[in-house]
Amino acid sequence: MVENAIYEKIKKVYDVTEYPALHYQIEQWHETRPFMGLKVLDATPVYRNTLVKYIPLLAGGAQLSVGISDIMAHDKNIVEFLTSIGIDVYKAEDRHRVSFDIIMDCAASFSGWSANMGYVEITRSGVDRYKASGKAVYVVDSGRIKRIETSLGTGESYFRAMAKIGYSDWNGKNLVVFGSGKVGRGIIMYAYRYGANVTVVTDPDSVDDKIKEWACRIVDFHKQQDVENAVKEAYAIVTATGVPGAVQKSCSPKVVISSNAILANMGVEDEFGPDIPAERVLNGKATINFSLEEPTHLKYIDATMALHNAGALYIAQNPCVAGLVTPDAETENELLRVSYEKGIAGPEIAMIL
Repeated sequence: MVENAIYEKIKKVYDVTEYPALHYQIEQWHETRPFMGLKVLDATPVYRNTLVKYIPLLAGGAQLSVGISDIMAHDKNIVEFLTSIGIDVYKAEDRHRVSFDIIMDCAASFSGWSANMGYVEITRSGVDRYKASGKAVYVVDSGRIKRIETSLGTGESYFRAMAKIGYSDWNGKNLVVFGSGKVGRGIIMYAYRYGANVTVVTDPDSVDDKIKEWACRIVDFHKQQDVENAVKEAYAIVTATGVPGAVQKSCSPKVVISSNAILANMGVEDEFGPDIPAERVLNGKATINFSLEEPTHLKYIDATMALHNAGALYIAQNPCVAGLVTPDAETENELLRVSYEKGIAGPEIAMIL
């Protein structure tokens, strides 16, 4: 049985306290079987901890397939494991496209594929490509829960990825963060904890009091000379804007290329821009934490993956809905309650939400 094969692989690695929300869904959906007879494609980036996400869908009766793409990185060993236990894996760029009832997407990789009932998009960057789909599109990033992944998980994973390649001492170092949204905020928070001198390049009007407390300097992204001065002084630069080419729109590519800064991207898109070569940026401009075996710790991404699954449940139960759908408060509050009460990361989550 596929579900059992996955469980056997993950039970030696993860304790249930690391995935309380997904465990809650497993228990619920084993009883209700809400996806019986439905063909579901899950295109969450495929890594070891993603395996846990599949169990509730399988428990709920879904005919599960998995999607990968050139947009998002994946662990080839985990993909091979999935195919070995009988799960079909499709690549977004394949010419032969299969129709599904529900597509659970990431960065709109599968927006060109047909979903009879609707889509669930986990990232903000993928939403624009779905606006004209004519189907229901459940937007996970519109909810509160995504802040757990971005504020705690993504911030932590940037520094974990940097430490893996030898950059672990941040005390007194000048870190320039492009962007102050959910992802940028998490990086800024952890940088402050590690003693870095943080410069944030952003729209100053979008910065809240906590970011002002954590950052040494806020630079208006419209002011090129100020941005370039910050880049010249940087020990490291990390992008978290969600905007393709954001860096070269604010700063001369020559200044970036000639700087001594260690460059890394934490966004899905190429946020440095085409005039800054991939070899100048760690991981070839790909999201730096996806170089890790576990890009985001399960305890920080559990609730987000559970909400992604809950989006599929919404689509299954509301087949006539069309347009963008924001997660409802009742669903999020229930997943958060379980996360607070049952999860090892509960106290940290409670502090940021």
